[in-house]
Amino acid sequence: MFVSYKWLQEYVDLTGITAKELADRITKSGIEVESVEVLNKGAQGVVVGHVIEREQHPNADKLSKCLVDIGEGEPVQIICGAPNVAKGQKVAVAKVGAVLPGNLKIKRAKLRGEESNGMICSLQELGIESKLVPKQYADGIFVFPSDAPVGVDALELLNLDDEVLELGLTPNRADCLSMIGVAYEVAAILGRSVKLPAIELHENSESVQDYISVRVDAPEDNPLYAGRIVKNVKIGPSPLWMQTRLMAAGIRPHNNVVDITNYILLEYGQPLHAFDYDRLGSNEIVVRRAKASETIVTLDDVERTITENHLVITNGSVPVALAGVMGGANSEVQDDTTTVFIESAYFTSPVIRQAVKDHGLRSESSTRFEKGIDPARTKEALDRAAALMAEYAGGEVVGGVVEVNTWQPKDVVVTITLDRINRVLGTSIKKEEVAGILTNLQFTFTEDHGTFTITVPSRRRDIAIEEDIIEEVARLYGYDHLPATLPVGEVNPGKLTPYQAKRRHVRRYLEDVGLFQAITYSLTNEAKAAMFALETAEPIRLALPMSEERSVLRQSLVPHLLEAASYNRARQVENVALYEIGSVYLATNEHELPNEKERLAGVLTGVWHAHLWQGEKKAIDFYVVKGILDGLFHMLGLENRMEYKQAKREHLHLGRTAEILLDDKTIGFIGQLHPVVQKEYDLKETYVFELALTDLLHAEVEDIRYSPIPRFPSITRDIALVVDEHIIAGDLQKAIIAAGGELLKDVSIFDVYKGDRLPEGKKSIAFSLRYYDPERTLTDEEVTNVHEQVIKAVEQQFGATLRG
Repeated sequence: MFVSYKWLQEYVDLTGITAKELADRITKSGIEVESVEVLNKGAQGVVVGHVIEREQHPNADKLSKCLVDIGEGEPVQIICGAPNVAKGQKVAVAKVGAVLPGNLKIKRAKLRGEESNGMICSLQELGIESKLVPKQYADGIFVFPSDAPVGVDALELLNLDDEVLELGLTPNRADCLSMIGVAYEVAAILGRSVKLPAIELHENSESVQDYISVRVDAPEDNPLYAGRIVKNVKIGPSPLWMQTRLMAAGIRPHNNVVDITNYILLEYGQPLHAFDYDRLGSNEIVVRRAKASETIVTLDDVERTITENHLVITNGSVPVALAGVMGGANSEVQDDTTTVFIESAYFTSPVIRQAVKDHGLRSESSTRFEKGIDPARTKEALDRAAALMAEYAGGEVVGGVVEVNTWQPKDVVVTITLDRINRVLGTSIKKEEVAGILTNLQFTFTEDHGTFTITVPSRRRDIAIEEDIIEEVARLYGYDHLPATLPVGEVNPGKLTPYQAKRRHVRRYLEDVGLFQAITYSLTNEAKAAMFALETAEPIRLALPMSEERSVLRQSLVPHLLEAASYNRARQVENVALYEIGSVYLATNEHELPNEKERLAGVLTGVWHAHLWQGEKKAIDFYVVKGILDGLFHMLGLENRMEYKQAKREHLHLGRTAEILLDDKTIGFIGQLHPVVQKEYDLKETYVFELALTDLLHAEVEDIRYSPIPRFPSITRDIALVVDEHIIAGDLQKAIIAAGGELLKDVSIFDVYKGDRLPEGKKSIAFSLRYYDPERTLTDEEVTNVHEQVIKAVEQQFGATLRG
């Protein structure tokens, strides 16, 4: 909403407050003023001039040589390029030394050999947007009315000495979509009174009933419809003051009748429409819902097909306007119009909103109907428009109003106590202050021992409950005056849960070692849904899948990660290391939601690291991926509780796959893709893993305890054990640790041998054992005794022999 500061002064006394100060006060009261625009844009030195003579420039076809009286003694010669300049016109002249918008300074000049002492200006050159300039002056200079005094300030006559406040209204404040509505708001803020426009309406002795009748067939959409007839009008330009106010508000002037309807729209917030009575085609108005496939040509010369969802104004047979949105071309006011029918109505918001949406026709009128107007002003605005047409279009107002009124006003009454207001706002406002605020708002109320019973005026449709009254009191009391308090109570700062913190550490670890996070679809197809799954269940199918490829909820993260790796390889990204933390979905039964379990999965292929200068290149293999997981388990404090067991899993390489156990419970797997699967995804040697992240992160871990660095030397003994080929090295390692007792601190494998020097079906596994006691130096005898127990244990349990 654009609000003219000078226009606003007609309704509220703004003495002692500038436009910028007013903007600040309005903003602090709850309605944001987005900008304050000075209309002259820095222009000065522009006066009204009288073109005494005009002749063709001797050396230019498109220039005119004008002799112009600017009210300063002798007339001056000005060269003008406007096609519409003519003798006898009153025009805007920028004198020598004047400044135009854009800091353009006017100097004496010679144009094609002829001296020019100033510039005859168009409205565009004075800073008015082209879309707001009246059409007759769009391509030339502006011509003032003939009674404009020569030499006076042209900027003042054009209202360019004004300032315009742009209000950023929220949807609930539709009451401020009018000058009177803004006046009520400003008066409440400043504690001043509102002066409403005086309506001096003079009717003739005729009756409007003899001219036209009105019938409303859709009262639920149109509870109030009123109209007046103004005859003997003379179509012409509206008064200059009205044109300039319309332009300041962003509306282009047309003619006196149309401009008056737009003026009332801005003044009262009541949309009006003027019909050419003689072009209506009948002497009746019927308001109804449109018929299926009915058409209307609107004022923008577009034929529109309307439906039963739209409300139309008709002449009893054909539509003459799309109600509340735009008039029809068949009843448009034109230059030869002599009798006008003025429509003022209250249309309900939903039907207007539907028409706007269907036709993409949002206008100043439809905006106000959509947000809701004040029906109490509908007939008052009609009377004001008729009076202005009589005054500025020479019309004669026919006696009476034709109307259909089914609107039943219902008073909105809100009761609230002073205690509640203060309790919500945290204030100690006195009842006299609250009463003063309500009086400034011009709300009718009674007060009884601190209880206020308030009758809300119809213009304030946004107020219906106690909280609305509290808001009104708060914003007019002043948000700056509300006390600032800190919340009272226990402070519980937000933080991550232990599970969330561990999950974040897992992400950081994997990214630190070189993996990239991927996020893939939770939806897949039935063939891939259970591939690589740690747990399987009946597939969960979507009721309305977007495609068969995205029709089932996944039970493993690996298939989509393989798709991502394949996608990258197809684009020459050979080295891929991806991980994902996401959910899989396991069905319980038909009528319950699935179990959602969090998993961690990864896929790695290509080269892990390369130092080309040194000729070193390390391809990703099983032990690279196992090392990454070992580091993860170590970070989580679970390294001593994890175990890898050789396993067979579908889609994985038979000899390069292991299950991962936590406390003897399987929680995941690691392995190389089966060559057939690798070929299917067009991948080279590729390794994958998947872990039940929930089990991993919920595992209880003992607190870290400090172990002092040993002050005494350790003793290392190596043994090579010959065992059957099927014996698992990990089982041997467990037996050694169990037999070594407290003195055996570390056991590691450093060699595995199979060959001609061993019997068939045998292999040699070499272990390095480290013994020490943190409290003393061990003797060879003590170490030998324990070491012999270790050898005896593996001989008994696995039939192992020492390799000679």
